[in-house]
Amino acid sequence: MHDFMIKLAGFLSRRRRLVLSAWIAVVALALPFAMNQTDHLTGGGFDVPGSESKAVSDSLQRDFAEETGGITVLLRAEPGAGAAAEAAAIGRVRRAVAGLDETTLPAAGVRRAELTLRRTGSALLPLRSEQSADRQTDSATILREDLDLGVAEGGVTTYLAGQPTVWAGLQELSKEDLSKAEAGGFPIVALILLVVFGSLAAAALPLALGFVSVIVTGALIYFLSLEMSTSVFVTNMASMIGIGVAIDYSLFILARYREERTKGRDPDAARSEALATSGLAVTFSGLAVIVSLAGLWMVDNQALRSMALGAMTVVAVSILTATTLLPVLIGMLGDRVMPGGIVAKVLGIFRRGGERPDREAFWVRWTNRVMAHPWVAVIGVSAVLLTLAAPLLSVETGTGALEQFPKDSDVRVGNELVAAQLGGAADPVQVVASFDGPDPSRADRVAVLSFSHTLAATPDIDSVAPPVYAGGDVLVQATPSAPSESDATRALIGRLRDSVIPATALSRVATVDVGGETARSDDARAQINGSMWKIVLFVLALSFLVLVVMLRSLLLPLKAVLMNLLSIGAAFGVLVAIFQWGWLDGLLGFESLGALDTINVPLIFAIVFGLSMDYEVFLMSRMRERYLEHGDNERAVAEGLATSARTISSAAAIMTAVFGVFVLTGVPSIKELGVGCAVAIALDATLVRLILVPAAMKLLGAWNWWMPSWLDRALPDLSFEGGGREPEPELT
Repeated sequence: MHDFMIKLAGFLSRRRRLVLSAWIAVVALALPFAMNQTDHLTGGGFDVPGSESKAVSDSLQRDFAEETGGITVLLRAEPGAGAAAEAAAIGRVRRAVAGLDETTLPAAGVRRAELTLRRTGSALLPLRSEQSADRQTDSATILREDLDLGVAEGGVTTYLAGQPTVWAGLQELSKEDLSKAEAGGFPIVALILLVVFGSLAAAALPLALGFVSVIVTGALIYFLSLEMSTSVFVTNMASMIGIGVAIDYSLFILARYREERTKGRDPDAARSEALATSGLAVTFSGLAVIVSLAGLWMVDNQALRSMALGAMTVVAVSILTATTLLPVLIGMLGDRVMPGGIVAKVLGIFRRGGERPDREAFWVRWTNRVMAHPWVAVIGVSAVLLTLAAPLLSVETGTGALEQFPKDSDVRVGNELVAAQLGGAADPVQVVASFDGPDPSRADRVAVLSFSHTLAATPDIDSVAPPVYAGGDVLVQATPSAPSESDATRALIGRLRDSVIPATALSRVATVDVGGETARSDDARAQINGSMWKIVLFVLALSFLVLVVMLRSLLLPLKAVLMNLLSIGAAFGVLVAIFQWGWLDGLLGFESLGALDTINVPLIFAIVFGLSMDYEVFLMSRMRERYLEHGDNERAVAEGLATSARTISSAAAIMTAVFGVFVLTGVPSIKELGVGCAVAIALDATLVRLILVPAAMKLLGAWNWWMPSWLDRALPDLSFEGGGREPEPELT
C-alpha cells in the first residue's frame, strides 16, 4: 500500500493540470445539483416496519383517507376583522391546499369554519389526505411556504397544527440554523488554521477542500434522494461532518509535507512521503469513520440510515479530495504553503528554518514524564472519565419535537392553540381493528361499540369519535387529554396496548393496532433504543478489525476501542447532566427537555467513535513508523507523539470549533449533537491521546506490537513501510 501511494504521488505530479481540471469540472457540474439537494428530501422516514403504528398508517392511507388527516389549519380573527377579511383568509387556505397532491379541504369543514369564525373568532379547518405520514410532512412544508403563518393579514392570523407541521417547521428551523452555523464556523476554522500554519496559502488549502467536499456531497445527495427516501436532516449531517473531516484530513497531509520539507527533502519527495504516510493514515481513518457510521444501518429506520449515508458519503469524498486534489494544489503552490510572510510575523511564529524546533522537544519531555508514572496517569485519567460518565447510568431518551421551538414560534403557538381548542392533543390516538371477513358481523359491531365506550371511559381520553367502517376494518379515533408528545399520552399508548385493549371483547374477534403520531414516535424510540447493542457491537468489531490490519497488532486495537468507549461515555454523561438534568439551563439558550433526543444517541456514538479513530490512526501510524525504524517501544511512543501531538491538537481544535458553532445556533437537538461531539473530541484529543495512550503503551511494553505470525501472514499487507522487515518484539 505504501508503494501504491508513492506511485499515486508520482502520477499526480506528472498529471497535475489534468487532475486539477478534472476536479474543477466535477465541482462545476456538482454545484447546480448541490444548490437543489433539498428538492426531493423528506421530513419523514421514522416509520417502524412491522410496528402497530406502521400497520395503522398503512390502513389509514389505504382505507380511511377521507376520514383522517394529520394537518389542521387554525384561523384566528381579531375583533372587528370583518366578514371580507375572514372570507379572504379561508380563500388563501383553499388556494394553498389546491396545490397539494392527494390532499383536500372538505366543503363541509369550510362551511362549518365560516360560521364558527364569524361567531367565535376562531375556526379549525382539518385537511383530508391520502398521503402517508411522511408525505404529509412534505405537504406541510409547502403550506408553510404558501401561507404567511403567525402574521395577521386583514386582522386574521393563520396557523398550522398536527405532527406533520411540527416536523416541517423543525426542518425549516434546522436549515436556518445550519446556514448560521456554516457562516460562523468557517471564519473560526480559518483563524485556527492561520495560527497553526502561519501561512495564508496553507490555511486556505484545507478550507478549499472543505468547500469542495461539501459541494460534491450535496450533488450526490441530490441523486441519492431520487432513488431512495432521504431525510431532510441529511444535509445537516453531511455539512457538519464534512467541514470538520475534510479540513482535518487536509491538515494531516499538509502538516506531514511541511515536516518533510523542513527536514530538507525536495518538494516531489516530500509530497510522496506525505501521501505514503499521512495520506495512507487518512485513508484508514476515513475507512474507520465510514465503518462506524455504517453501524447505523443496523436499525431499520430510513431517516437514521439516510443521515448515516450522507455522512459516509462526505467522508468518502473527503478522502478522495485529500489524497488527489490536495497534493496537486500543494505542488502548484510550492513553498508558499511553508510558514512565513506577513501572517507568520503577525502571529509571532516565524523562525529561521521554518517550524519552531522546541515544540517536538516539549512533547518528548511531556511523554517521558507521563511514561515515568504510567499507573498514576492511567488511574487518574480513567477516574476523571468514569466520573464524567456516571450520569449515563440514568439516561432517558425522548422525541419531544414541539418543545424544541421557541415559545413564540408559529409552530408551537399553532399546535398549542389547536390542542386547547380541541380540549386535548392536536393529534388523535388512532385504533384500527381488522376482522377476518370482508364485512364485520353484528356481533363484531357490538364489540366495536363496546370498545368505544371502554375507550371513552379510559383515563386521559378526552373524547372518542364514532367508529368508521371500511370493508373488514374499522377506525376509532380518540382525543387524548394531554398534548401528543407528553409523558401522559405516551403512557396512555402503553396502557391501551398492554392492558385496555387485550381486556376487551374486540381483541378476541379482531386484530387491533394502536397508531397515531404519539404511537409512531414511541415505536421509533423503542426500535432505536432496542437496536443500540447491535450498533455498538458492529462498530466495535469492525473498527477493531480495521486497526488490526493497519497496525499489525492485537492489543493496540483493543486498547483503542476501550479508550474510545471511555471518552464517548464521558461525553454522554455530560449530555445527560446538561440536556436531561438541566444543569446549564438558560446558559445555552434553551431549557432542558428532560431526556436526550432518541435519534441523537446512535448518531453521536457512531460519529464520535469514528472521529476518535481518526486521531488514533494518525497517532499510532507515527508511533508504528518509528518503531519499525529502531524497535524501541518507549522511544517510538515519545517520538510518535512528539511529531503528531501538535497536528492532532490542531485538528481537534478545528473539529471542536465546528461542533461548537452548532451549540450556539440551533434547536436543542442540534445543540445536543454539537455538545456531545465537541466534548468527546476535546476529551479524546487531550486526556486520552496525550496522557492515557502513552501511559498504557508504556505498561504494555513490547506487547503493544505482538501479532501471531500465522495471523500476520493471513492478513492483507496494507502497511506504511515500503517492504522493510518489522522488528521482532521481545515479550516479557
